[in-house]
Amino acid sequence: MNSRTAEITAFLTAYGWAGAERRVLADDASFRRYDRVTHKERCAVLMDAPPDREDVRPFLAVAKILRDLNLSAPEILEQDPERGFLLLEDFGDDTYTRVLAARPALEESLYMLAVDLLIALHREFKGAATVPQYDDTLLTSEANILLDWYIPAVTGKTISKPLRHDYRALWEALFPLARSVPETLVLRDYHVDNLIWLPNRRGVAACGLLDFQDAVIGPATYDMVSLLEDARRDVPTTLAKHATERYLAAFPEICPNGFRLSQAILGAQRSAKILGIFARLDRRDGKPDYLRHLPRVWRLLEADLAHPKLAGIREWFDHVLPPACRIAPKQATNP
Repeated sequence: MNSRTAEITAFLTAYGWAGAERRVLADDASFRRYDRVTHKERCAVLMDAPPDREDVRPFLAVAKILRDLNLSAPEILEQDPERGFLLLEDFGDDTYTRVLAARPALEESLYMLAVDLLIALHREFKGAATVPQYDDTLLTSEANILLDWYIPAVTGKTISKPLRHDYRALWEALFPLARSVPETLVLRDYHVDNLIWLPNRRGVAACGLLDFQDAVIGPATYDMVSLLEDARRDVPTTLAKHATERYLAAFPEICPNGFRLSQAILGAQRSAKILGIFARLDRRDGKPDYLRHLPRVWRLLEADLAHPKLAGIREWFDHVLPPACRIAPKQATNP
C-alpha cells in the first residue's frame, strides 16, 4: 500500500467508511481523481486531489455558492482540505455525455435545461468576494498556452518575441469588447462531460453540476461558449442558435450584437487555450487521447475568427499558423 492509498484509507475510516469498496470513476485533465465508494447501502464519490498539485478549497467555496442558490452542486459529506480529500454526494452515472449517446432524442431538451440553469444562475448570483476575477491577465495567460505548447508541437519551433508581443496586444484590444455583457459567476468548464441529468429533481435542479472549482467572476457569455463550442462534441448549429436566442430572451437588456461579439472573442480565446492545453496534455502529461479533438477545436476557432471585429487576430493566425499547421500534432514519443 503506497502512502496516498494509506491516507485515503485513514480518511474513509475516520468518517465511518472503513472497509468501503472503491471503484475508479474518472481521472480528468487535472491531477484530480474520482472514486465511487460504497459501504453497506451508502454510496458517495471520493475526490482525491493531491495537495501539492490541487487545492480543494475553491471547490468547497463554489459548491456552497451554488447550493445556496438551490442549484444541484454535490453536497459535501466529509472533507479534509489539508490532505486533499472530499467525500461528495453521488449524482450517479447519467452525465449529459452518456445520456446523449444513449438517447439522442433528448439533445434539445437537455441543452435547453443547461441554458435555463445559466439563466437562473445569472439572475440570482449577487457576487462573492472569495471568487477571483477573470481579468485580462488571466485571459492572456490562458491564450499564451497556444504559444508555449501547440506551436512548438506542430512547427518544432518556438514563437519569436515580436510575434508573441503582437499576439498579446491583439487579445488585449479585444477583451474590453468581450466585457460589454454583464459579469457573473463563470463556472468555466460548463459542458456535457460536467453536467449530470437528475430527472427526479424539479426545474433547473435537474441539471447537476461537476468540476466547477476553477470558477471566476467574468462575462456572462463564457459558460454559453463552453456549452455550445464544445471541444469534445459537435453541437448542431441550429441548436446553438436556439440556445443563444433562449438566453437573450431572458435578458432583453443585453444587446444581442454585443453578446454575440463577446461570444466570438471568448470562444476564440478559449479555443486557442484548448489547442495549447491538449498539446500540453500529450507532451507533458502523457495523455494523448485529447489530440483527436483538435480538428474540431480548429473548426470552432476559425468560425469565431470569422467575426469582422476579430480581423486582426485572424490575420495573426493566418500568418503564424496557416492551414497546413492547423493539425493535431503527432503523439509525443517520450511524454
